[in-house]
Amino acid sequence: MRISVKAPAKINLTLDVLGKRDDGYHEVEMVMTTIDLADRIDIYPREDDKITLDSSACFVPLGEKNHVYQMAQLIKRRLGIHKGVHFFIHKNIPVAAGLAGGSSDAAATIRGLNGLWDLGLSTEEMAELGSEIGSDVAFCVYGGTALAKGRGEKIQPLPSLPPSWVILAKPPIGVSTAEVYGKVDMAKVKEYPPMSCQMVEAILEHDYRKIHQSLGNHLETVTLSLHPEVRRLKEQMLRFGADAALMSGSGPTVFCLVDKESRVHRIYNGLKGFCKDVFAVRVLGDKYHVGLPKTVQK
Repeated sequence: MRISVKAPAKINLTLDVLGKRDDGYHEVEMVMTTIDLADRIDIYPREDDKITLDSSACFVPLGEKNHVYQMAQLIKRRLGIHKGVHFFIHKNIPVAAGLAGGSSDAAATIRGLNGLWDLGLSTEEMAELGSEIGSDVAFCVYGGTALAKGRGEKIQPLPSLPPSWVILAKPPIGVSTAEVYGKVDMAKVKEYPPMSCQMVEAILEHDYRKIHQSLGNHLETVTLSLHPEVRRLKEQMLRFGADAALMSGSGPTVFCLVDKESRVHRIYNGLKGFCKDVFAVRVLGDKYHVGLPKTVQK
């Protein structure tokens, strides 16, 4: 028997940096939504008490540096579990891309083990435990669209976005989230208004145009100054017809929302000439629920 769990990527519609916290993290407000670009985690019980990993991607760490391993180890230690488990990670989300691939894998792990080991954890309990692994894990446990506060662990679910396409493009570089946050200049950040409240209003009003107008990311200027290729990619996206474009998270992935499929093809094909990793996917709506892993008999 195995349990198979989907681990969808997220994009930041907003990322407002409000200040530095005493614990070393930054206080943030973010509106995020999950998209139909996803890893899949297959989970197999073991007869011993070990945690083992394998992956379809050669660049994924298969030990204690992996968020899946860390999540399983934390659950075993915190809940006194003496069972073993093997994970196979089908990797589709680019790494170090600002799309929460590792965090979503960790969230899929806790959801899967909650079912495999019959832990009986609520969504809130899974999110709280997951936030010890990474700031985005709590959001990834919930999925959908949400406002995240604190360092990202305080989640307020929101209605889904209007049906739309998301076009993403990632240049062939990785970005360190810690490095980007470390270079944030709060004096300069205050020159840019926070957009999360406006974005929440736009989503509640189901106003597609206002959603475009409310996109904002305080980390974008930092990453664009470090990596000019991200700026060029954003400029190309706008030139090919995107109404608005934004970097997700700490980058380097840039995305735009598109409501008409005819425009999707034009933007997607144009970007393929500049970047290898280009994706055209849908936003995930209200009916998507991340909490139910699929059990497969084998």
